Amino acid sequence: MELLEDNIILNLKSRFFDLFDVESGLLRDELLLDAMIGSIKSLLHASEVTLLASSEWNQELVIEASTEKSAYAAAFASIVTSEEYEQLLKGKVVYRSGAPLAVFGECDLSLVFKEEGRIHGFLLIKQKNPGSQSALSDQLLINISKECVTFLKKVRGLSKIVVDEKRYRQLFRITEKLHSSMDMDAVLGEIIGTLKEVYPSFTYYLLLSQDNNSHGDLPVRDLEYDSENIAAMQAYVTGLVQIEDSVQDRKSVLYAPLKGRQGVYGVLQVIAPNTVVFPKNEVEFIMLLSNTAGGALENAQLYQQSRRLISDLQLINETSHQLNSNLRLTETISYMSQQIMKWFDAREAGFILLSEDLEQTEVMQGSSPFYFTEEAKVYIKYIKDKIKKEKDSLFIGDLNLHNGERAPRFKSIMAVPMVQSETLKGFALVMHKQPYHFSFEAFKLLQSLIHHSTLAFTNSMLREELEKMVVTDHLTKLYSRNYLNEKMDMSIETDGQGTFILIDIDDFKSINDTYGHQIGDEVIIQVANIINTHIRSTDIGSRWGGEELAIYLPKAPLEAGVVIAERLVEKVAENTSPQITISCGVSHWNSEKSDTSINLFKRADRALYLAKGSGKNKVVIQKEESGTILGDKLIFK
Repeated sequence: MELLEDNIILNLKSRFFDLFDVESGLLRDELLLDAMIGSIKSLLHASEVTLLASSEWNQELVIEASTEKSAYAAAFASIVTSEEYEQLLKGKVVYRSGAPLAVFGECDLSLVFKEEGRIHGFLLIKQKNPGSQSALSDQLLINISKECVTFLKKVRGLSKIVVDEKRYRQLFRITEKLHSSMDMDAVLGEIIGTLKEVYPSFTYYLLLSQDNNSHGDLPVRDLEYDSENIAAMQAYVTGLVQIEDSVQDRKSVLYAPLKGRQGVYGVLQVIAPNTVVFPKNEVEFIMLLSNTAGGALENAQLYQQSRRLISDLQLINETSHQLNSNLRLTETISYMSQQIMKWFDAREAGFILLSEDLEQTEVMQGSSPFYFTEEAKVYIKYIKDKIKKEKDSLFIGDLNLHNGERAPRFKSIMAVPMVQSETLKGFALVMHKQPYHFSFEAFKLLQSLIHHSTLAFTNSMLREELEKMVVTDHLTKLYSRNYLNEKMDMSIETDGQGTFILIDIDDFKSINDTYGHQIGDEVIIQVANIINTHIRSTDIGSRWGGEELAIYLPKAPLEAGVVIAERLVEKVAENTSPQITISCGVSHWNSEKSDTSINLFKRADRALYLAKGSGKNKVVIQKEESGTILGDKLIFK
């Protein structure tokens, strides 16, 4: 009997050995397991043999192989609890007339495959002839169990090698892809794609710590610290894998840090449903994948940062070049506003000047049109008050004006003071309607840009002030006679028509004699201010000499010039102290007849002379060389 059992064991060993023949092609673990239980069935003359194993993932019993194909459809509702597992480890190897656990179902004979404190599986055997199992000794069945354990270890080792080879091929492939791409979205997409290929039933999230505006359909979430995210934050802070196992929910969640050489860039969250515990070999693979991904993310981020830095330097260099090209102030502000809106994707960009006491504001020409509207005054005042108080740049993600009015239209605000020689000159104001639209990197770039630009702004303003001083009369702040002559000559060359008004203060000598020269100067200033109030920004008011003043109206018809002259006569008589009057001579030119600024002045001077000689406080209009007076007007025919 003993010899027969030895032959059975030798036969079984021989069969198991033959199954590992490389040339036979039976190196797939499912085929090897089928062949193993087939050999046992043949040697023991059994009707059915089934191999059970406890899943590493969820401790549920699963059928690894069975000679009865319908058995694969069987479902096991229970798991092997830790108490039952300990009981089986301490218990027998051979169970006759039944299984060690009721969940195994009906069988004639069952073997527990265990070795070195671990259970490798369970073999359930149904005999052709009930009771025939009694002919098999316990020692024979124990030896069969040992040989099966050895075989299973080899099969599972081989299976692990095959699986590891496949996964490391995947890891090598993804490493090549990740490190060949500098696109953040492509890197993240490759991570998720590989995980879905390896674990299709799992759920994945990428918890990222940086600004992430758009990642298409990728499962990206912000990494936030809250009571529900403690494990994720621990993985992020420590750089170590964290696992949350929930037996009650039958769910296991793994948090793997996306770690590069310089830091951790986020956390990969892997949710395994219907799972009690993550197997160690799976954790190792996910760790390798997350580390590879972390390095690739770091490279992509460094690449994008370097590109952004190059772009920022190009912006500063290009802007500095333009600012040093002697643009007019309005052109400079317009260029800067356009650059800011383009590079920072802003809706509005403007530059605001502050008075010396920091109370009054002036929107610089060239700013966005919005800043010249009534609505903009609320934003300008709010930012002015905060900069005056805090004396620093402002970075506001979600503006709330706290004024009891409707919610502000613009939510994202960047404001940078313009400081020159430790004096606050004004501030740049950049806005967008969407909250949190601007990144902190954009804010730092704007600070650098305004810092580099403020000196150029100040120099441009000083240059234009100096230019204006050269062409401006010191007393009246009107333009000089030479400047007026130049503009008239340019207009005659390029425009179709224009009107010239020559003005003289009536009886000015008696004012000086009566009130003194200081009052005389004040009278001239009063008339100059009235002129500035009643002409267009394109018109040119000038001090012609002494008490004579002049106005040139480019492109204006004679009728428009007469209306302005009559208004000035009226307003001067009503709004001067001491009360004075003026006389005006008006001349006109058009492109139908050749003319010069000298002839234009001569005709206006002749008309003024006639006005002074015909009663003063009136307008004389010149058309030809002679004329007649109609009412208060003398019209040359």
